[in-house]
Amino acid sequence: MFVKTFPEVDADPGVRRQVLSDSKDLMVVAFRFGQEGAEGKLHNHPHVQSTYVESGRFRFSIDGTDFEVGPGDSFVIPSKAMHGCVCLQPGTLIDTFTPRRDDFL
Repeated sequence: MFVKTFPEVDADPGVRRQVLSDSKDLMVVAFRFGQEGAEGKLHNHPHVQSTYVESGRFRFSIDGTDFEVGPGDSFVIPSKAMHGCVCLQPGTLIDTFTPRRDDFL
């Protein structure tokens, strides 16, 4: 078994990102939101994304639809969908991307 450790880096103000594992077809990433009001700014990408809320509370927007999520919730963001979130209570999101986000390496 091959285990690689990736560094934690700043993603946005109040948000840290760490790649947990990757292959060319799949990547798992932790986003740690350290404060209420921290944002994952609206963006889109060609990757399909699955998000799992490990802890905290967040308000998400996907293509103009807003909803709140908390621990244990998960959902899928389609390829090219405009999305982002605001942290309502500090916590961690676990995102999985297919294919891998080479821009995170």
